[in-house]
Amino acid sequence: MNYLSVSQMAKKWNMSERGVRKYCAEDKIPGAFLTGKTWNIPENAEKTKRKNKKSNEPQTLLERLKSEKASHISGGIYHKIQIEFTYNSNHIEGSKLTHDQTRYIFETNTIGVENDALNVDDIIETANHFKCIDMIIDNAKYKLTEKFIKQLHYTLKSGTSDSRKDWFNVGEYKKLPNEVGGKETAKPEDVATKIKALLKDYNQKEEHTLEEIIDFHYSFETIHPFQDGNGRVGRLIMFKECLKNNIVPFIIDEDLKMFYYRGLSEWNNEKGYLTDTCLAAQDKFKKYLDYFKVPYIE
Repeated sequence: MNYLSVSQMAKKWNMSERGVRKYCAEDKIPGAFLTGKTWNIPENAEKTKRKNKKSNEPQTLLERLKSEKASHISGGIYHKIQIEFTYNSNHIEGSKLTHDQTRYIFETNTIGVENDALNVDDIIETANHFKCIDMIIDNAKYKLTEKFIKQLHYTLKSGTSDSRKDWFNVGEYKKLPNEVGGKETAKPEDVATKIKALLKDYNQKEEHTLEEIIDFHYSFETIHPFQDGNGRVGRLIMFKECLKNNIVPFIIDEDLKMFYYRGLSEWNNEKGYLTDTCLAAQDKFKKYLDYFKVPYIE
């Protein structure tokens, strides 16, 4: 099949490029997909018919996120998730940025500091995590691939001090052995094989339950494929897969941090620890959805 660019399709349909791009972002053009930042649109795609009246059908969370992202809406659920998800996921991994500083970076793309010293990597990784969230929104409906997982890691760690280390391998699998929670992880030479096997098994199904998504997360963290950033990449993947399967996603915050680590450690013996932690995080997330009037399935 041949594909056209946004500009080519805009001329064909006699509409603005912005309008075509918005259709793509809102999944209104079947078969359209992103390559980097470029939309590829099937040449035989039919123009979406405009509705004279607003649809009474409620939007899913993914639809709302795509719409608010495309329209640059401030103060909505997209805005809320960017700040809460980025702050909490980075904070778990040791970032010293405050919630207000994280919010300020997202809202103004600047950072204000008074009588304080900040780690530059914390700032860079915060800005990068915002981009990662955009990636999982844009690619939520696509199946997981090695390429996408590596791209998440590359986006998260680009520009950091780690990215200047030859042995760190940003966007690629680890070169050196590492541990997590005092436990051994997959050897560097085994990572590619194990990730391929994990993805092959997971992608055998089109739809997944919450427990299957959590199980994938546990296996991913056990492999620990990257030198650093595995936890954040893994949680981004979980969020993406929840969006894909129309499951209420969740954010692990400071209050749940130790329960989350215990759940990962005990998953093989008792799945209830991690499942209950994720369900507790879900309950917190539902309060966001209720506030912004986003429907969800109980």
